[in-house]
Amino acid sequence: MPIERIRTLLICHDGAELDQKGLAGWLASFSDLVGVVVLREKPRRMRRRIQKEIERIGALRFLDVIAFRLYHYVFLARSEREWRRRKLEELSHIYPEPVDVRSLFTHSPNSPEAQEFIRQCEPDIVLARCKTLLNEKVFSIPSKGTFVMHPGICPEYRNAHGCFWALANGDLDKVGMTLLRIDTGIDTGPVYGYYSYNYDQAHESPMIIQYRVVLENLHALEKKLIEIHNDEATPLDTSGRESSTWGQPWLSSYLKMRRRARRNENESHFSHVS
Repeated sequence: MPIERIRTLLICHDGAELDQKGLAGWLASFSDLVGVVVLREKPRRMRRRIQKEIERIGALRFLDVIAFRLYHYVFLARSEREWRRRKLEELSHIYPEPVDVRSLFTHSPNSPEAQEFIRQCEPDIVLARCKTLLNEKVFSIPSKGTFVMHPGICPEYRNAHGCFWALANGDLDKVGMTLLRIDTGIDTGPVYGYYSYNYDQAHESPMIIQYRVVLENLHALEKKLIEIHNDEATPLDTSGRESSTWGQPWLSSYLKMRRRARRNENESHFSHVS
C-alpha cells in the first residue's frame, strides 16, 4: 500500500522570498503543498510590535534597538540582500517554485479569511514562517499540528532572534533552530528537533546565521516532518531546563559580540601558527 503524501500549507510574509519561493518549492518537493497564506501586514501591526518592545525593555534601551537597526541598514543589509539573492537562485535550481498552488493574501494569519482558507485546504501540517502569534482556532486546524522553525534553541532562547542572543551571550552551543509544534504559549510547544551547522561568527552576520540554521538542514527537516506525519516522531524532553524570552537585537550587544568573535579568531590563528 503506497504511503500517503503529506498535505502541507505554508504561512509566510509577502516579499520574504526565501520562504515564499524557496521553502514553498522545498515543501512541494516531498509533499502536496495545498496552500500558501501570504501576509501583507498593516502599518498598525508594526506600531504594536514597537510598543510591546518598549513596554518590555523600556524607552532608553529601545534606543539601542534603533541604533542596531541603523547600523544594520548601513553596514549589513546590502551584503545580506546579495546573499539572499544567491541562496534563492541556488534553491530554485534544486526546488523549483511550485505552480497552481492556491494562495491567499491577507493582513493576518488570524483573520477570518485565513482561518477559512486553511480549513478548506485541509492540511496535515502547517508551517508558520511569520512574526504573528497564531490563535488556537488557527493553529489547531491541521490534523498533525502547526509547526515553526524557531531561530533559537528552546526553551533557553524563546521569542525573537534567539540566534543573535545566543551569540551575544557567548552561548555558542545554543546557536541553532528549534522545530516545535505551536501551542498557546510563546515557543513553549513540544520540541521535535534542534538544527544547526558549522557557522562562522566572525564572518557571517547573525541574520545570515539565522537563515542558514534552517536552509542547511532541509533534508533533515523533510525527514522529520514525514516522521511526524506518520506518527513516528517523539517530542524531546525539555523539562528542568532554563526558559527565557528575548527580543530585538541591541547594537551594544552586537558590538561586544563582534569584538569577542574577532578576538577568538585571532587567538585561533596564533595558536595554529605557533
